[in-house]
Amino acid sequence: MSRIAPAVILFFLAPFVAEFLLGNLPITMLSSLIVLAPMYGGGALLIREVARRTNRGWPGMIVLALAYGVLEEGITTQSLFNPNYLNAHLLDYGFLPSLGIAIPWTIFVLTIHTVWSISVPIALVEVLFSKRRTTPWLGRPGLALTCILFAIGIIATTAITLSTDAFIAPVPQLAGAVIAIIILIIIAFSLKPDEPFYIDTHPAPNAWSVGVFALIASSIFMLIPHPPAWWIPVVLYVILGIVVFIVIRSWSRRRGWGDWHRLALAGGALLTYAWHGFPQPSVFLGNSTVDLIGNAIFAAAAVILILIAARRLQQAGSAPLPA
Repeated sequence: MSRIAPAVILFFLAPFVAEFLLGNLPITMLSSLIVLAPMYGGGALLIREVARRTNRGWPGMIVLALAYGVLEEGITTQSLFNPNYLNAHLLDYGFLPSLGIAIPWTIFVLTIHTVWSISVPIALVEVLFSKRRTTPWLGRPGLALTCILFAIGIIATTAITLSTDAFIAPVPQLAGAVIAIIILIIIAFSLKPDEPFYIDTHPAPNAWSVGVFALIASSIFMLIPHPPAWWIPVVLYVILGIVVFIVIRSWSRRRGWGDWHRLALAGGALLTYAWHGFPQPSVFLGNSTVDLIGNAIFAAAAVILILIAARRLQQAGSAPLPA
């Protein structure tokens, strides 16, 4: 059990972050974590194991996480194409008839899946088990079981979605989503395996600075307004994404970059979801008192998880975090 503990934790952490910490689902529905785990947790675990087994590292994991987002939102829930999904009118703003999607919603939802549903849980669990950060956690039977659970999760979620909303996207749109998934998978496996790269002689920034940057950047993403001109948030999303990519790529190549910085990046993003859960009305109950109490519990759990990861890094002998 101790050998597969990281896989089990990731299996349940991914849906917790994706739906409960975000504020979409209330604490009264915490039991549905078991239903959501095969899709979210199975997807995150499968992506992590495949990337580590093929030595693709984070570039491959991020591209595969994006492919997961297209699968969930384009095929499973079809929120990319359904104008009345959850009666939220997600496609009313910035809709492009030629593609059948709304550009702001597409960028937003694919980003939150890539970053929070998949990448943040993986990064946190890898820091929790830092000595096994780059090695596979599962054997072949475990990997096969993960594939089966992920397939079951996708099928079950699709069935549940269709039972509540009979919308089915036109064939060209579904085909486009499938093609996009295939292209992203090809790109992920076309990336060169992790290799020693040039390390900038400048020292890596303080881990606290990295965490603050992650918290501010991810908070800005969640707070970008949607004025009448729909192209404005799209431009802001793109600019923010470019800045974050350049900064993290530069920092991660500097001397001294390590587990504390990885924890800071993931922790900062996690805390953004923690505060976002309070103003975010849940799908079923809105901002009720029960919701808010649940959000406080979830936020506390996120902070405790970060503290546990930091404690384990200290126990593992990582360089101490500057005061």
